[in-house]
Amino acid sequence: MKKSRIAAIDIGSNSIRCIIAEASKEGKFKIIDDEKATVRLGEKLAMTGMISEEASSRAIEAIRRFQKLLTGLNVQEIEAVATSAVRTASNGKELVALLSKELGYEIKVISGEEEAELTAASALANFDMYGKRYAMIDIGGGSVEIVTACGNHVEEFYSLDLGAVVLTDRFLTSDPIAEDELNKLQRHIRASLKRTFTGNRISVDTLIGSGGTLTALGCMAMQMRKDNYVSIHGYEVLRSEVVHLLAMLIRKDLKGRRTIPGLNQDRADIIVAGVILIDELMHFFDANRILVNERGLREGLLIKANKRLGFTAGSSHPPTWRDSINEFARSCHVDEPHAAHVAGLALKIFDALELPFAMKKPERKLLEAAAILHDSGYFISYGSHHKHSYHLIRHADLFGFTPRERELIAQIARYHRKSIPKRKHDAYQSLKEKDQETVARLGGILRLADGLDRRRNGLVQDLSCLFGGTTVTIQLTATEDISVEIFGANAKKDLFEKTFGAAVVFAT
Repeated sequence: MKKSRIAAIDIGSNSIRCIIAEASKEGKFKIIDDEKATVRLGEKLAMTGMISEEASSRAIEAIRRFQKLLTGLNVQEIEAVATSAVRTASNGKELVALLSKELGYEIKVISGEEEAELTAASALANFDMYGKRYAMIDIGGGSVEIVTACGNHVEEFYSLDLGAVVLTDRFLTSDPIAEDELNKLQRHIRASLKRTFTGNRISVDTLIGSGGTLTALGCMAMQMRKDNYVSIHGYEVLRSEVVHLLAMLIRKDLKGRRTIPGLNQDRADIIVAGVILIDELMHFFDANRILVNERGLREGLLIKANKRLGFTAGSSHPPTWRDSINEFARSCHVDEPHAAHVAGLALKIFDALELPFAMKKPERKLLEAAAILHDSGYFISYGSHHKHSYHLIRHADLFGFTPRERELIAQIARYHRKSIPKRKHDAYQSLKEKDQETVARLGGILRLADGLDRRRNGLVQDLSCLFGGTTVTIQLTATEDISVEIFGANAKKDLFEKTFGAAVVFAT
């Protein structure tokens, strides 16, 4: 399989980011390095109209370092762009020429609409929004890009000069921030949105947000909730949490903001303007939640580089969460017939018990994913493979799942064999009580289904369940002797019986 190393460089108003990936002809790529330099090209730009000498020097130093990194990692293709600060500064062209010379590659200054297109490409590659109306936003230091969409159909692109650095420099000069400054900033954002969206009011349930302000918001929300997930990518933040975090940020001075859990100290001076913008965008669009896209514009550049190289995905249809689960299962050399059979049996048990035990449809999706991936740990070794499955799944890049959902899938798979959840299991104990119940219930179902395919040859052709108050009778259909399968299921019914509070009886 031919692979190429490609790099994406984003020269923004707040920072310069360089991401390096290994791309294959199938259109897939794997990140191998990610570097960032906070250079603040947009600092005081709103007042002077120029990028300062100090900021220019920081940018040149960063590009020199990146160039050495690209050479050392044998990068063959580069997509390098400069955005809002360079686009608007009177000396932007001169700086880009210097940076291009240092990099040894032409850096393109892109428009706000091109920024929005790259943001949309990344969001569409990472989130399953089939049949939903939503908006994508990318908040940089100099501008915010907004894309409205329905499903995989992109509607309109917008770019507004409402970046976190520009808004901070223009409106927020006191410390702690004065109330009249906050009011002026809010009025400015509202007026800008009203001028841009002159037609019918757009209402969406969800925003997908990228950029440093969004990742900072997600990290602060995760710390506030005391969640312990591997990644912030796909993390959900509710409008009520944005309001709460904003109120907390406004009360603190700069020194106090630098101590907030989850907030990088380098962003403490511009975070208030960024979160005010998020709050106003959610209010304007009537959005109840925002999903964090940790990748954004740089991943859009990688996708663009892939297409330029002629590396395209083999399938023309949009990705689905099942595609992602099956692809990961194959990468771990999972026994696919066994995994599919266990998933089928598990889902039949779930469907029979869904109403009596008030289980919810989203849980069915988690169970199916965990059933397909429950043996992925064999990829490392048979011994403790349930624990290996847990670690592989929680670190996997699974399309269409939030960090919480990835954690639950990993834990459900972890309990398909051996020990049931215990007090000494830190990962399980760190879950909220409701999520512990979900893991126990779905893990109990998965254990039963796995036991019913003990010889991995699909002898149990069908099953039905009858709930009798204190007993669940599982009627099995088979054309051959399945005593081994019944023995296997009886040996693994402990978690099911404990969490559902009902004895399990098998009948043929």
